[in-house]
Amino acid sequence: MAELKTQPNDKNVIEYLNSIENEKKRADSFTILALMQGITDEEPVMWGESIIGFGLYRYKYASGRPAEWFLTGFAPRKQNLTLYIMAGFEQYEELLKKLGKYKIGKSCLYINRLEYVDQDVLKELVKQSVDHITQTNPN
Repeated sequence: MAELKTQPNDKNVIEYLNSIENEKKRADSFTILALMQGITDEEPVMWGESIIGFGLYRYKYASGRPAEWFLTGFAPRKQNLTLYIMAGFEQYEELLKKLGKYKIGKSCLYINRLEYVDQDVLKELVKQSVDHITQTNPN
């Protein structure tokens, strides 16, 4: 069976963030780093080349095959900051109404700049998602 392509590794998170050329994106990334670390109380870990993950949870595919993934994380992409909200967004409709300017995918929250969103609402969204994942997927 194929293994997930994106795996945790020993690359240095701070060095990676310091290598971001865009000064605003770099500053926003450090803010998100602190926010997620504060919520999870976990050390950041590089996953693949560009994702920073916090914590770990185990789950099973419909086939029954087990896998592991981070509780929450983010990736400073060229186009935007991608935050991984692993619980998805269905149960967070009220929070999303107050968040500000964003786009979403299945478990991805896309933000161009932190100044375009309410950071208190963002913090609550990440916290609720982490709480949901840890309650529904005990290790």
